[in-house]
Amino acid sequence: MDAKQSKIAVVTGAGSGIGRAVAVELLNAGWSVALAGRRSGTLEGTAALAPAGASLAVRTDVSQPDDVAALFAATVDRFGRVDLLFNNAGTFGPGGVPVEELPYDAWRHVVDTNLNGAFLCAQAAYRQMKEQDPQGGRIINNGSISAHTPRPQSVAYTATKHALTGLTKSLSLDGRPYGIAVGQIDIGNAATDMTARMQTGALQANGEVVVEPVMDVADIARTVRHMAGLPLEANVQFATVMATAMPYVGRG
Repeated sequence: MDAKQSKIAVVTGAGSGIGRAVAVELLNAGWSVALAGRRSGTLEGTAALAPAGASLAVRTDVSQPDDVAALFAATVDRFGRVDLLFNNAGTFGPGGVPVEELPYDAWRHVVDTNLNGAFLCAQAAYRQMKEQDPQGGRIINNGSISAHTPRPQSVAYTATKHALTGLTKSLSLDGRPYGIAVGQIDIGNAATDMTARMQTGALQANGEVVVEPVMDVADIARTVRHMAGLPLEANVQFATVMATAMPYVGRG
């Protein structure tokens, strides 16, 4: 499919894990995708998993306004518009650190990546979607189960993911006049490097360490593709996708 005829997506955190899986799923479904991430090598690895010529790798630190501006400029220069932003880049930060011992620099890094980065990318996408012709597009934020329920010793990650829900709601409301649909996918225990510790044991609210079930990351990718493929008149506002038996309902 020619890039000018296909839908155009920007996927952040596209070098690994959920971002890579979603980017490849979209590419295989005929989308053209700008792959954003901090490491050029891993982005090229993602590009190699899908049809040649349909992707653009852009080294991006989403916490840096200039990097985000350059990402969207490169996307529009190559593909002409932006139909979808999958706002996925994120970091858990140092795990297993009590609140009173968490360094401010670590807190700030998580906030800058998960919240400020998501805002900067959404703002850039919003500006482009508002001005392009035809007008409009879709933003899907990766919220995580922690947007609802925290894990022990996860204050920075949980705070930013709760904040993403507010970002999603505000963007969804403000985007209505311009055909910009905004939703959120809350993901639990997809089998990625970030969740590898779940399969060796994760700290629970009662102090026990328990191995938790995980699901195939491909199941997440298919869900995002479904959300992305809806007409702009329809929106999945919030979706929760999780390993069926993971401790979420009744966690703690």
